[in-house]
Amino acid sequence: MALYENIFIVRQDISSTQVDAITDSFEEIVNGLGGSVAKREYWGLRTLAYRIKKNKKGHYVLFNIDAPYAAINELGRQMRLHEDVLRELTIRLDSFPETPSPIMLTKGDRDRDRASRETRTAGDETAINIDKPKQESDAASDIATADKELDAITPAKEKEIAVDSVIAKPKRTAGKKISKATETEETAEEENS
Repeated sequence: MALYENIFIVRQDISSTQVDAITDSFEEIVNGLGGSVAKREYWGLRTLAYRIKKNKKGHYVLFNIDAPYAAINELGRQMRLHEDVLRELTIRLDSFPETPSPIMLTKGDRDRDRASRETRTAGDETAINIDKPKQESDAASDIATADKELDAITPAKEKEIAVDSVIAKPKRTAGKKISKATETEETAEEENS
């Protein structure tokens, strides 16, 4: 007998218990025709890459099957006829993989990542507490530096800052706009005086 891997997607509308019932019926078909299901994995409700028969999600199920070609052919025919099955794919393998499928491994990785995040969070809090006094001292030095810069401003620089702020504001007299030429003449007169 040959080794096969079969993956099928079931509509999102049905419950996981109904998916188990459908999976059991497909397993009975394989067993009835002289084959056996070596491994059966339920991957859960997953988002599809694109809509299939107006469905955005589907229940994924994986079979590792050791059966003759006639059993696989009949299984594929029954899956295509079943109204709840959106897609099915069967491929022939040289040998069954000994590890769980990559999808099941990623589910376990997520659980391990959550646990490691919780331990990292506790470690980060102590690191943050250690760094806080350093951050406060940096802020104090920044304030001291700013104070020194303000003290260094001479009266001449204060006058330049005041003139710059006056020039930056447009002048209006009696609700009339002044052209740029008259505006520059007035600022030149102010500078001369």
